[in-house]
Amino acid sequence: MIPIKLHGAVSKPGPSSAAAGALKYLQPGALNLAALPPLSLYIHFPWCVKKCPYCDFNSHEVRGGFPEQEYLDALRLDLEMALPLIWGRKIYTIFIGGGTPSLMSAAGLDRLMSDVRTLLPLDGAVEVTMEANPGTFEAEKFKSYRASGVNRLSIGIQSFNGRHLQALGRIHDDHEARRAVEIAQANFDNFNLDLMYALPSQTLAEARLDLETALSFAPPHLSLYHLTLEPNTLFAKYPPVVPDDDASADMQDMIAEISKAAGFGQYEVSAYAQPGRRARHNLNYWEFGDYLGIGAGAHSKISFPHRVLRQARYKQPKAYLEAVKNGNPVQDEAEIGRDDMGFEFMLNTLRLTGGFQPKLFSERTGLSINAIEQTMNQAEAKGLLYRDHRVIRPTELGQRFLNDLQQMFLGA
Repeated sequence: MIPIKLHGAVSKPGPSSAAAGALKYLQPGALNLAALPPLSLYIHFPWCVKKCPYCDFNSHEVRGGFPEQEYLDALRLDLEMALPLIWGRKIYTIFIGGGTPSLMSAAGLDRLMSDVRTLLPLDGAVEVTMEANPGTFEAEKFKSYRASGVNRLSIGIQSFNGRHLQALGRIHDDHEARRAVEIAQANFDNFNLDLMYALPSQTLAEARLDLETALSFAPPHLSLYHLTLEPNTLFAKYPPVVPDDDASADMQDMIAEISKAAGFGQYEVSAYAQPGRRARHNLNYWEFGDYLGIGAGAHSKISFPHRVLRQARYKQPKAYLEAVKNGNPVQDEAEIGRDDMGFEFMLNTLRLTGGFQPKLFSERTGLSINAIEQTMNQAEAKGLLYRDHRVIRPTELGQRFLNDLQQMFLGA
């Protein structure tokens, strides 16, 4: 999930104040949205077998098991308390992320999906994605996941090279990586393979072999991430030797060339898909759609006719469970101000290689596109942005220097 920085005062709604809070957000405000965007549901599962040295997500090592039933109880109560904020709105995509959600029992996942269906109206073609890591794959369990309503898997392969998997601190080896994809193929017709490149001591030939191995399974979707040494991770404290910028750029060029030849279209910075197989949940993020996030550390973006609200739940599992019991799972809550709206929108939509239609800006922000006209002129003059009456998108140069392009809209 894309991390969001929150601003503003802390608010702690309890169950009795949820409906009142929703009414408050329906009052007149600074924005004017003609229609509300599509709504997704994100469910966070915070536990994993082992914390990887590169991981900066909200994940916590399982030590002697985890409180599955208590957490499922909390998720249901969290969702019930959030309902007044999204009353009557349909859910188009669901993403169960983590952590390692595939640690959940088959019965636990079935209960979770049952609770969601009981409480929310789901679109008839709802996309339900679950993250899963090799090393937790059991054929029968994944058959049960599919029967419970999960219809898309996102598999954290990272590499098919045993040496690189060890360097990344993964719990699986290259054989388990291949076996996981085979189990996924047997039970799901829609799945994504996550790979990383620019790994410690990785060569261009090794990166190519990883990609070619992934393509040999004919996945509908690939996510290809450049390894970054994120703050507050083990790799940040003890940095490994990784390929330099030139070697990394060669890997990026190789990925673009081979994936295109294999029939995959790159539609976002790290996302490649066969025709018609784009990740609808992630697309909703990048198109500045709405999402309700439940579970430890989950983030939400929820639009109302005159304002857009962001929330974040308590991150630590114990703190989250306690907060839900106390009726206040939301730790931080703030509206996106008019001055920040253009940057927030462009931060997401500029990740799309094909860009967006100009009318989407006013639909999702409630502002006129004139609000960012001056900055778009500057970006266009630098060769970072292309625009006409049909589309606004980063140029090839803009994609290469995406952070610089996005930063131009900060305060725009």
